[in-house]
Amino acid sequence: MLESDLKSTVREIPGFPKPGITFYDVSTLFRRADAFRAVVDRFVERYRDERIDVIAAIEARGFVLGAAAATELRVGLVLARKAGKLPHATETESYDLEYGCASIEVHRDAVEAGQRVLVVDDVLATGGTAAAVGRIVSRLGGHLTGYAFLLEIDALGGRKQLGGAPVFSLLHYA
Repeated sequence: MLESDLKSTVREIPGFPKPGITFYDVSTLFRRADAFRAVVDRFVERYRDERIDVIAAIEARGFVLGAAAATELRVGLVLARKAGKLPHATETESYDLEYGCASIEVHRDAVEAGQRVLVVDDVLATGGTAAAVGRIVSRLGGHLTGYAFLLEIDALGGRKQLGGAPVFSLLHYA
C-alpha cells in the first residue's frame, strides 16, 4: 500500500482537542485490515534485523501498534501509561504537550538493565511524550535504541526533543 493510500485512511479533525490543533485520528486506519497490515509489515521490515528486546508502547494508540509489532518481532511489550493507571511501583516523568502538560509512567520492573528498548507511538508531534518515555527507559537502565511512529507532524519539530536517537516515521504531515 502506497504512502498516499495510507494517508487517505487517516481522518484529520481540525480544532481538536482545542482550536488551532489538528488531530490525526489513526483509528480509521486501524479499522481497515489492509492498511493496518501494511503499517505493521513496514514496522517489522524496518526493525527485523535490529536487536530489540522490548517495545515500550505509549498509551493508547501506541499500544495497538506496539503490541502488533512486538508480536511479529517476537519481543516483549512494556506499557507506558498516563499517571495513576499502573497498579505497581512506577517511574514517572512529566512533560509538555502541544496543548498542556501531563505525566507518563512505566512500572519500575518493566525494563531490565541493559535491555534494548524501542519506543513506539502513533504520532510524533512536539515529542514531549516520547522523550519522557525515553528518559524513563534510560533511568531504569534500559538502552534506548530509538523511536518509531506511524506519523510525524514535521512542522512541530518533535524529532529535536528526542536527543538525536534514531527516529522512524512511516507517514509525514507538514
